[in-house]
Amino acid sequence: MPTSRTRGQRAGLTRQDVLAAALALVDREGLKALSMRRLGAELGVEAMTLYHHVSNKEALLDGLVEQLLAEAVAPRSSSGSWQADLRNYAHALREALLAHPNAIPLVASRPAVTSRNLEIMERELGALHAAGFPLEVGLDVLFSLAGFVLGQVVTATGPGQADAAEQVRNLSDVDPAEFPLLTAAAARASDRAGARSRFDFALDAMIAGFEQARVTG
Repeated sequence: MPTSRTRGQRAGLTRQDVLAAALALVDREGLKALSMRRLGAELGVEAMTLYHHVSNKEALLDGLVEQLLAEAVAPRSSSGSWQADLRNYAHALREALLAHPNAIPLVASRPAVTSRNLEIMERELGALHAAGFPLEVGLDVLFSLAGFVLGQVVTATGPGQADAAEQVRNLSDVDPAEFPLLTAAAARASDRAGARSRFDFALDAMIAGFEQARVTG
């Protein structure tokens, strides 16, 4: 006797299909456009069908964060360096966030403790623990790194925000007699343009601090 299927199964949808379509909709039209009814229409099913895959709108929003973070796939360092692994992950997370600017406010406001996100954290925490980090310090590293990347992206994509080069240029008209240090610093910063991004500068400083925390616990 054939097994009966739910409406969601009859529609041929998976949870991954639903989340991918939701993220694509948010990318195109923003978070305000996202509703179960609208998403169902995007997928060619009734809104009720979606509840077989996400229990409610809150679960859908958590799933969106999960979907975005899952895109932050970074290669492991061939040398086994935890520092290189953290740098790779930070850049992968930054790229994933920048690829979905309309979803950034959601990532910034929801912890999204889903099974998939927990699996990612468990894996990364295990790698840090194997590198010598006490578990509680490793957890601090993960949260600190994610917060840093998110903060950098929010700052870079906010309305009216200037990039690093423009911030330096904004100091070009400062009176050197009144602000000699700022003037000199801006001139030297212009000479260093392109040598290393401010993101990498701050990331390297954080990783150096993580090393100290790894040793001292």
